Amino acid sequence: MKTNRRNAINLGLTGIFLLFCAWSVWLAHNDFARRAASGYLGFLKEMLSVMPMMFVLIGIFDVWVPQDVVERHVGEKAGPIAVVWMILLAMLQIGPLYGAFPVAAALWKKGCAARYVFIYLGAFSVMKLPMLSFEITFLGWKFSLVRLMLTLPVFIAIGYVMGRSQTCANMKNATMG
Repeated sequence: MKTNRRNAINLGLTGIFLLFCAWSVWLAHNDFARRAASGYLGFLKEMLSVMPMMFVLIGIFDVWVPQDVVERHVGEKAGPIAVVWMILLAMLQIGPLYGAFPVAAALWKKGCAARYVFIYLGAFSVMKLPMLSFEITFLGWKFSLVRLMLTLPVFIAIGYVMGRSQTCANMKNATMG
């Protein structure tokens, strides 16, 4: 109970401090503050237009896709084809990067292996079809192909390394607890 009260006080003091900082910037640099507020409101509007549908789709995924299906295709015992599944999922999804994190959390909750969650996040950040089409239009297909051939193996390797460290951390917690 004492910790909750202390957290609430700290949160309140932090909020007051942030409001004071925003007010100070507004007074000292009115033009900059207006542009910052405009940018913030634009970002907030974009986020509020994307996130509700994303959460609806994640809710449908959570209800309609059984856990054993996820575990079979992208779980700990899934083979190399799971990498292909994660890349396809990442490529076909649209939206900003912050939209990938709720999907990653839903996959993790359903039993997706940590390495495949990390591969999904990496592939989502560089391989979405709308982004690729835009890149090919302006930079050419050769550049896009070389970039994909360089970044994809890196994300796969990072996914396996981070998945291994996650597995080691889980085993350490299991033996300590």
